[in-house]
Amino acid sequence: MAVATGAIVANLYYLQPVLNAAATSLTVGTGAAGTLVTLTQLGYAAGLLLIVPLGDLHPRRNLVVILVLLAGVAALLAAVAPSFLLFSAASLALGALSVGGQVMIPFAADLAPEERRGRVVGRMMTGLLTGILLSRTLSGLVAEALGWRGVYVVAAGIMGVMALLLWRALPPEGARPHQRYRQLVGGSLLLLARLPELRRRALLGALGFACFSVLWTTLAFHLSGPPFSYSSGLIGAFGLLGVAGALAANVAGAMADKGHQTRATILGAVLIAGSFALLLTWSTAVIVVIVAVIVLDIGVQGLQITNQAIIYALAPEARSRITSAYMVCYFLGGAFGSLLAGFAYSAGSWRGACLLGLAISGALVAAAALFRTKPASTSLAPQRP
Repeated sequence: MAVATGAIVANLYYLQPVLNAAATSLTVGTGAAGTLVTLTQLGYAAGLLLIVPLGDLHPRRNLVVILVLLAGVAALLAAVAPSFLLFSAASLALGALSVGGQVMIPFAADLAPEERRGRVVGRMMTGLLTGILLSRTLSGLVAEALGWRGVYVVAAGIMGVMALLLWRALPPEGARPHQRYRQLVGGSLLLLARLPELRRRALLGALGFACFSVLWTTLAFHLSGPPFSYSSGLIGAFGLLGVAGALAANVAGAMADKGHQTRATILGAVLIAGSFALLLTWSTAVIVVIVAVIVLDIGVQGLQITNQAIIYALAPEARSRITSAYMVCYFLGGAFGSLLAGFAYSAGSWRGACLLGLAISGALVAAAALFRTKPASTSLAPQRP
């Protein structure tokens, strides 16, 4: 399940290392190219809101397999899209259909014993982060061999293989309680109103992912120009630097199990802010860029695991809806960061993007210091007399 989660979420990140090549091919500037990343993330947010809640209604094994197959179709459409407009539509669809991993994460949380749930979620997130890391590296290598459109052909093939493996490997489930779809979708949003800790964690997650998107939306432009002038393959290799973030996912999960949520939250926020401070100081030193990418990934993934370990304890019977509500906010934050990053880079080059990242991460540190409450497990189920 962890491997599949990584393979599915990789669809969202294949574009980032080849964004400069795609912009040139589609004859658009950096600002418009940045909107392609935004559209993929907005599509993902829409899928989280409209599709992930179905995991509380239908057997998740069937739902995941169908989503993976459709994501493969969307990837093929992206590979052959002849214009910026059609490629934008394919990117939006690919994002919306790549939510299978977010159906599987609460599925794994349901299967795990309570005392190991944080570690299991951490393992799933390690798979997710590994998929993100390898997606950038694979994208750069494939683009050098087959062109940037070939990346999407390979992505479609991976989705076909994963659909077959998931159909054979995922455990079956019993009948799910009947609920109306409208109530499920609306219930995801209502949970934000009913659970204060979910609102707090959604805000922290959105700010953290906005910072992540600011860096990765503009990094390809920065590294492809002087003084670096790196190829797509070498830019994609920077994704491997986030392996430390994958390791941080397991550490953060263990800290959450031990009750150190506040400490892990503040540490993650400070690391994210520190990465942009480094980049502002020494933006042309490749070793500093490498260190900053590592620090950012550790901070973002540590914060994400802490948030998820907390929200999954809030209402166990509604984990798919909680995932939907939280991740919609998370990816809206990412889309907002990508959108602003494209325009910040157009207006102020790399320094403008770093100043934007520092401003958002400063707000994140302030919020992390403010939100120091320890949540108690609750349930949305009616209490019996």
